[in-house]
Amino acid sequence: MAISEGDRLPEATLTMIGDNGPATVPLAERLKGRKVAIFAVPGAFTPTCHSAHVPSFIRTKDGFTAKGVDEIICISVNDPFVMKVWGEATGATAAGIVMLADADSGFTRAIGMDFDAAPVGLFARSKRYAMLVDDGTVTALNVEQAPGTCELSGGEALLDRA
Repeated sequence: MAISEGDRLPEATLTMIGDNGPATVPLAERLKGRKVAIFAVPGAFTPTCHSAHVPSFIRTKDGFTAKGVDEIICISVNDPFVMKVWGEATGATAAGIVMLADADSGFTRAIGMDFDAAPVGLFARSKRYAMLVDDGTVTALNVEQAPGTCELSGGEALLDRA
């Protein structure tokens, strides 16, 4: 069953590339006592993710900060090395967006946002969504119905709900 507004996010450990290589990121610890925007994409470097979704959060970063959002996190079912390079390529890292890998899709499956798109070679990927999380509880959730669209889950749409 998919996560809903009012639900607490499950315990999950994601990864990122830190100063000393791959580092684990216990999500609950990162969210504790903080207001965070999280958006997820089907795959790094895929067309809509690269040209629309990430740029929408770069454009709206200052607006989220003005509304009291402590951090913006991008999650994808990719490895942390890909997420690091993708964050650099898009300018997301320079903009202060945290790029986290859900390499085994454990978090994505736990919140019911997984899907397969075998014809394009995507397996155990994340649906496209964006959520606001306050101290671990989902306060707003926007989920796209089609993986190739970025309307409900874009930065502007989530910022309107912040």
